[in-house]
Parts: sequence; C-alpha cells; structure tokens
Amino acid sequence: MNKLKSSLFVLLVLTFVSAKADEGMWLLQLMKEQHSIEMMKKQGLLLEADDVYNPNGISLKDAVGIFGGGCTGEIISSEGLILTNHHCGYGAIQQHSSVEHDYLTNGFWAKNRKEEIPTPGLAFTFIERIENITDIVNAQVKEGKISEIYSYTTPYLTKLADELLAKSDLKGKPGISAQALPFYAGNKFYLLYKKKYSDVRMVAAPPSSIGKFGGETDNWMWPRHTGDFSMFRIYADANGEPAEYSEKNVPLKCKKHLSISLKGIEEGDYAMIMGFPGSTSRYLTASEVKERMEALNAPRIRVREARQNVLRAEMAKSDKVRIQYASKFASSSNYWKNSIGMNKAIVDNKVIETKLAQEKRFQEFAKTKGNQDYMNVVKEIDDAVAKTSAINYQWTCFREVFIGGIEFGTPYLLCDKLKDALKNKDKAKADSVITDMKKVFAEIHNKDYDHEVDRKVAKALLPLYAEMVPAEQRPSIYSVIEKEFKGDYNKFIDACYDNSIFANQTNFDNFVKSPSIKALDKDLMTKFVRSKYEMNSKLSDERNTVTEPLTLLHKTYVRGLGEMKEPTPSYPDANFTIRLTYGNVKSYNPKDGVHYNYFTTMKGIMEKEDPNNSEFVVPAKLKELYNNKDFGRYALKNGEMPVCFLSTNDITGGNSGSPVINGKGQLIGAAFDGNWESLSGDINFDNDLQRCICVDIRYILFIVDKLGNSKHLIDEMTIVE
Repeated sequence: MNKLKSSLFVLLVLTFVSAKADEGMWLLQLMKEQHSIEMMKKQGLLLEADDVYNPNGISLKDAVGIFGGGCTGEIISSEGLILTNHHCGYGAIQQHSSVEHDYLTNGFWAKNRKEEIPTPGLAFTFIERIENITDIVNAQVKEGKISEIYSYTTPYLTKLADELLAKSDLKGKPGISAQALPFYAGNKFYLLYKKKYSDVRMVAAPPSSIGKFGGETDNWMWPRHTGDFSMFRIYADANGEPAEYSEKNVPLKCKKHLSISLKGIEEGDYAMIMGFPGSTSRYLTASEVKERMEALNAPRIRVREARQNVLRAEMAKSDKVRIQYASKFASSSNYWKNSIGMNKAIVDNKVIETKLAQEKRFQEFAKTKGNQDYMNVVKEIDDAVAKTSAINYQWTCFREVFIGGIEFGTPYLLCDKLKDALKNKDKAKADSVITDMKKVFAEIHNKDYDHEVDRKVAKALLPLYAEMVPAEQRPSIYSVIEKEFKGDYNKFIDACYDNSIFANQTNFDNFVKSPSIKALDKDLMTKFVRSKYEMNSKLSDERNTVTEPLTLLHKTYVRGLGEMKEPTPSYPDANFTIRLTYGNVKSYNPKDGVHYNYFTTMKGIMEKEDPNNSEFVVPAKLKELYNNKDFGRYALKNGEMPVCFLSTNDITGGNSGSPVINGKGQLIGAAFDGNWESLSGDINFDNDLQRCICVDIRYILFIVDKLGNSKHLIDEMTIVE
C-alpha cells in the first residue's frame, strides 16, 4: 500500500520540464495539486485557478455540461441558452423534421420563447461536485470486502455511488445523481455528482448546407468551412430546479454563462477547451495498437461501408427516407471515416514504432527500479492480446451487423411469455402480454424506420458477415438459412420481412385476433432474434473472460509509465468526464511543401460550392450576404468573414460542442472536429500534427444574426467587442 501511495504521488507531481502543454486532457480537480495553472499562465491564461475550477464557488466549470448523451455544450446567456455543435443537435433537429417541416434542409429559428420546441429525451447535465474516493475503494479491497478486479465493475461502482449519495447533503435534491469511475487505469477513483435538466428545447439550427457543409467529404479534414453549431435552451421549474416538460417551466437562470469575444484570434493566441472527451487509449502497447487496427477498425470499416452504401442510395431516392435516416447515417459515417483515418495515421505517423520505443525505455526503467511487476507487464499484456484479438474481431463483426446494422427484430422474450400463457390457457396473462407486444410493434415501426430500407440493409449485411466470420462462429440462424433456404439469404430475409408477425400491421392484427403457439414457433424473425441474443451472450462471456486479465495489467503499466515520466505529469485516459485542455491557435504543415493556415473564411465556401453535390450546396441567402459583404460587426479587419480556425488543443469524441476559450475566459469558438493527419491521436498524441478544428464564434453569431434574423438571441448574450 505504501508503494502504491508513493507511486500515485509521483504520478500526480507536476513540473513541466519536458511535457508539451498542448497534450493532455487534464482533470480539473487536480489543477492546483499539479500546479498546471502556472503553465497555463505561461501559455497566455490571464485567470486564476479558482476562476477555471472552484470546488467551493462558481467558475467556468459551471457554464459547461453534457449535451444529450455524448456531446458537450456551454451556457451562453443568463437564461439557459446552450451552444453546441450542429452534429450534436442533429438527432433533435431530425426528430422534429418532416417533409412538411424540413428543419434539416431549411434550418430552424425560434422567433420567441413560445416557438422553442420541446425535445423529449434530450437533457443537459452539469457537474455539481467531484470527490476523490480512492481511499474508500482501496480500503474495501484491502479489507477483503471486494476483489481488486471487482472494483472496476459497473455494479460495484454504481452501488458505491448510490451509497455515498445517500450520505451526502445532495441526497434527494431534484435531478441529482452520482457516478463513480476509475481513473489512471484504476489507480485512482472519483465520484461525480451530476445535476440533470430534462426540459431542453430547440432554439436555433442553421440549414444542413451550413451546419454540415462539406458532409462526408470534408469530415475530419482541413481546410474546413462548416458552420457546425446549434442552440437549445434549458427550462426549469419556478425554483430553478430540474423538472419534466411543462408549459409552466421557465428558462433556467444560470449561475454562470460564458461571455463572448468579438476581438478575434491571431496565431499563437492562448486557447483552452473544457468538455467531456469520450474515450482515448493513450497507454496501449504496440500489440494492442495492432489489435485496434485489425480487430476493431478493419471490420467496422467494411460493415459500415456496406450499410452506408444502401442507406445513401435509398436516401437519394426519397425525402422521407432522407429525413428518417439522416441521423443514423451521420452517426455511422462519422466513425467509419474515423476508423479509416486512424488506421492510415497509425502507419503514417509510425505509432507502433513509437510504442515499441516507449516499451524499450520502460523495460530499461523497470530494470533500474528492480521492479519485477514492471519488467513483466508488457509481455503479459502481449500474451493476453494474443488471446483477445480473435474474440474482439468476432465481437466487432457481430455488433456492427446485428446490433448496429440490421434494425428489424421481434420481442422473443414476450413471445415466450405469450406461449406460456397460451399453453396454460391464461387469457388474462395472454391479453397483458399482447398489450406489451402492441407497444413493441409501435416502437419497431417508428417514424424513423423504413421496413424496405432495412430489408435491403439485411440483404447486404447477412452475406457479408458470412464472408467475414467462419461458419462455426456464426449465430445459429445461419444453419436455418443453410438447411431451410439452401443458403439463399434473399429468400430467408424476404420470408422474415414479409411473413413475420411483426413485419407489418396486417400480419400483427391477424395474429392478435387469433394468437397461437404454432404461429409463434414458425416466426422466422423471432428465431433470428433469439439466435442473435444467444450469440451476443456467448461472445460477451468469452470476451469478458479473456480481457479481464488486461484490466489489472494496465493498472500496473499505467502506474509504471507515470513513474518513468516523472517529473513530467500524467493524465488519465478520457472516460467522458469533464476535462481541460490548453494550447494555442496554430497552423500546421501536413506534409512536405504544404502549409495549412490557422483559419478559413467564407471565400472558401464559395470556392467549394457545387450545386450538383448536396454536400457543397450554398444557400442563396448566404451567397447574397457574401456578395454584399453584409457581415456586420463580425468581419475581420480586412472585411472578410472568418469561418473556422485551428488550435493545438487535445480533444476527442465527446468534446464536440466544447467551448474554445481565450486567456480572459471568453468564448471564441466551438470545437467540432479533429484533423485527418492525426486521427491516431486517440492512441498517440502528435505535437506537430494534432489539431482541433473549431467554428469561429463570429461566424456563429453572423449566421444567427444575418441569416437567421434572430437578433433577439444575440441581444441576450454577453458580447465583448
């Protein structure tokens, strides 16, 4: 235990001798302990530590929160106005869109509070408090109450969080929950108290020709000209507390909001980002990087490309389908292209070689320390990876096809319950189950699902899966296809999509009128779903068994790397908790003879315009504003209109929508992407190439003001000229 405490102290000590300030997703709660505020000031920060994060008062932290389930948003007015990315709000925009009200194509601008649209299922979550619970977890392990490996598990951490919340002064307060998580691969544990507001309304969204300008082609690319933003508002009860939607709710009077700077940016200016990076793997060994490429990225690329080809073709044929599948396609495409770029960047940036060099240094360090655990750990990780690679490949193929690909299914557990009720001639029970089935039928055939589109997806993916996975490793439904349909996937899929009880309203109504065990037993789609979940359970158990040893090995390796790097600080991998990254506005050179400037302007939008390509259509109103140079107070000194800029901030997925803040604590932009050349950055940060792509706050305000004619939104913001 003393050795562990000593190691943790070393891990957290900070004197930036060799570290580069740009790298690092730093924990707010360790800012003072790590003295990082001094380095931030050297970079250009003009604030004090308590202005950034103050556990006992109000700080910048209180203006930033989780938008939805996977993005960051910031508060930009005292009345709960949220700024986030367009792609973060895309699901909500799509949810409210129809052929008659196509907000995806035309944009949406609420002209007053009454026009702001309630968005069921959308929430905004603040971090109320952060507590170090490492000693509590370690004590329970030492006392034998739990095993060390169990301390990482969700059931244990959830139970512990609930117990600690029950003892807290926050117990019972509206919207409050607690989450316990491991950091530094389980060398530390923190408890986060969260406050969730569930009445969030859509306020403003530019048309997709602005918010998604460049589409798939420009995704992860620079130069960029995308106005990737949307706005929402938090509503609360009369006391400012979280409440479900009600017409009586009022805009939240926020305790902190970000002021906005119109001064603009210059190369070298200080820039920091506060947000919720989702996941990084900076402490992988070389063997694990190779596994990532071959067992995760490669199959993901292949399956998603096949599915997206179907969706792309069907969306082009119908506005209805385009709107239905817009969010699904965007979500799939984003990390399809990310996986392609990551595999390329791993090779181009020699990431595996870098990891091998680090392992060599670590081995030498371990020998110097005389620490046998450190000397053995890399080989032990490599041995474990030799067992995990095959199962992780199977897992990725399976999840991409059967969980993330094909949507149609039937509630096989309800079917089993109904069979039991019918066998026992329990009419009351049967009627109750059928009522539940009606709800499931409605959930299947929701407004964002098209049965014929999904049929085509299934016809593309089922045979592809058979090509990728050996027969003995496939779900049992493949035996049914082989025996009963002679391996004809199209015939099997048509039988499922035509004849299943849940395939259409007519089939379902006929079954409900006269439910029978025979009909349930014959239902091919129910057999399909049953085999899917049997395989999911099997793979999950196998995967947990072979990957479990890696958990404690990584704890040792990360602790050792922290010691080896001293006195340079270490930061934990991202896990969708609030972090701070700081650096500077900066251009870069992606390859020999090529230089990328640190900002773009509307001139580039006009240069990219292609009326025949939906990704590069420019709205007529935007062209009119450009031609008239009607940029108002948002233009550069030379009269051009800025659009996007680059910074050296260390971000990843989950940071989307995060505020980019200058040295005075003022908002200068919103982060929305990384650059193609550094898509290996989740594994290995490259100080020369890694860039964060941000939409300039001046372009956001210009669009809101001039194109959206929503000056009332501008007026409620705190703008510094």
